[in-house]
Amino acid sequence: MKAIILENAGGRENLKLTEIEKPTIKQGEVLVEVKSISINLIDVKTRSGKGAFQKLKDENPLILGWDISGIVVETHSSKFKVNDEVFGMINFPGHGKAYAQFVTASENHIFFKPKNINFEEAAATSLAALTALQAIEKAELKEGQNVLIHAASGGVGHFAVQIAKYLGASVTGTSSAKNKEFVLSLGADQHIDYKNYDWENSEEKFDFILDTIGGENIDHSVKVLKKGGTIISIPSGLNEKVEEKAASVDAKGFPMLVQSNGNDMQKLAELLEKGFLKPHIYKTYHFNEMSDAHEELEKGRTVGKIVVNF
Repeated sequence: MKAIILENAGGRENLKLTEIEKPTIKQGEVLVEVKSISINLIDVKTRSGKGAFQKLKDENPLILGWDISGIVVETHSSKFKVNDEVFGMINFPGHGKAYAQFVTASENHIFFKPKNINFEEAAATSLAALTALQAIEKAELKEGQNVLIHAASGGVGHFAVQIAKYLGASVTGTSSAKNKEFVLSLGADQHIDYKNYDWENSEEKFDFILDTIGGENIDHSVKVLKKGGTIISIPSGLNEKVEEKAASVDAKGFPMLVQSNGNDMQKLAELLEKGFLKPHIYKTYHFNEMSDAHEELEKGRTVGKIVVNF
């Protein structure tokens, strides 16, 4: 089968298209013929030697990627049969091996692709959407609460806005001014231009803040966090002090790492099916153009998601 392996940590030139043996499945797994792959910042970080690289560096071959959609071609699962269309985030934060023509997946990491969306949309609604869902559930978001979503035009952010609105929250999203209309089109009630906002003197206060940026963004955020509120910060390596910073304003702060979870994929599938959740696909690439897809993601201007197709 075709696969893209990471020969060494570093630049995009280390992503090598090659032919390797098709994987074999164990009990409780299925073999998926991949139709679409969604790429995420963790892919780029891991490729460059950060992210999950230290955990995966001894894998041979090391194959990046976690988000797939495709068709089951072999099964050792009582849940999924051959020809089922499925999607999910595979084995995160372990070795997902998604940059391949065929991928083994635990039956507990995937769910049936809704019939009203295509493979591109399904792949896009995996790691980023799971991150948004799991963060919102961890915060125990309630109807009527005031929510701030940072980088609301990005992968995680654009899903978080939609899920928070579905749950009945009042949502404010931050982005650059040029993406204001996109953020509002997702259902956000208000928009903040992050480049031109006075966090120090803001009168607006939030019950829940989803931080997808880390670093000094946490400092800005706690200034607008309600007493007793919650901030969840996603970017590992940039969020170590979120708990103590939140505690300084009598609020709760948590770092969070998304986990593969088929039950949560089912929740996303239901939202997709009912039209409450829709991924925005910024650009698509062919599998042979994975390096170009990485280059685009590294620019930091992605609105929604980038998808790679076979």
